[in-house]
Amino acid sequence: MEDSVDRHLARWRGKAPYDETVEAVVTRLQMLAKHVANSKRRMHAEVGLADFEFQTLHRLAVRDGHRATPSELAADLLLSPAGMTGRLDALEQAGLVRRIRGTADRRRVDVELTEHGHAKWLAAMRFQDVAERQIVGALDERERDRVNALLKKMLLRAEELAAADSGPAGTARPADTSPGSTGPTA
Repeated sequence: MEDSVDRHLARWRGKAPYDETVEAVVTRLQMLAKHVANSKRRMHAEVGLADFEFQTLHRLAVRDGHRATPSELAADLLLSPAGMTGRLDALEQAGLVRRIRGTADRRRVDVELTEHGHAKWLAAMRFQDVAERQIVGALDERERDRVNALLKKMLLRAEELAAADSGPAGTARPADTSPGSTGPTA
């Protein structure tokens, strides 16, 4: 059975210098990522959450007591404190979170997921679970385990390469693409 990547490879065959097997793997990963992203957009629309709202609720739902400080959330979400404040204002106004002042230290503020926020997050997770199961459902349990192990191996390699390519300030260095180099060429 032919998929969209087979058609892509056929169009490019002999027209560009690349390893067809590598291109097939990477392009299929990209296409699957697009399908998952599309299902997340449908989930956001179905549940009535913007992505930033879902991401914030998601970070709270995983924490003990469904609570975190604004600073902890900002760090998790890679946001500035000002960006986090704006996000929390909107979520609080929607009744999805509440801010709670500390009793021992009035300067401390915790952000807590409300029942309404938790219910919205759960609905989103259920929707996404169904969508992801439909995609991964093409594989039996053994195949899932094997694909998972192979993807983990690839991700570990990508993370290793990313760490090696980062300078001391986190800036990427250009990859060595000279003949005979073992670095990435694309």
